[in-house]
Amino acid sequence: MKRILLSFVFMLVAAYGFAQDRQAILKVMHTQEEAWNRGNIEEFMTTYWKSDSLVFVGKTAPTYGWQTTLEHYKQTYPDKAAMGQLKFNIIQIKVLDKTNAFVLGGWKLTREKDTPGGYFTLWFRKIKGEWKIVCDHTS
Repeated sequence: MKRILLSFVFMLVAAYGFAQDRQAILKVMHTQEEAWNRGNIEEFMTTYWKSDSLVFVGKTAPTYGWQTTLEHYKQTYPDKAAMGQLKFNIIQIKVLDKTNAFVLGGWKLTREKDTPGGYFTLWFRKIKGEWKIVCDHTS
């Protein structure tokens, strides 16, 4: 009986922890939207792992490194008009363990002349107590 009760308590604690992690990840995604919509790519990039090991996979090929990703964003979106207004549609957040999570979602930009959009998968890792994007595949 003690084992069953102990297992139940452990499951409750784990579920509570994962719920908190899920909320923290949603906050990261909200931070991205807000920074983007203010035209602030540097703030948008604070949600990514600042490392040469960051992986970004876009339409053409994988690129590596935080700085390379920042430069890519700045080149592709040179001003606020090009950036438009970003809206995410989070489809799924899976907290895999206490340091890894997976996010699947959609994105849409609303600009004066068009509304491009697509999907993304993100691998989050908890680094120094903060959830950071370590791999981004956006199409």
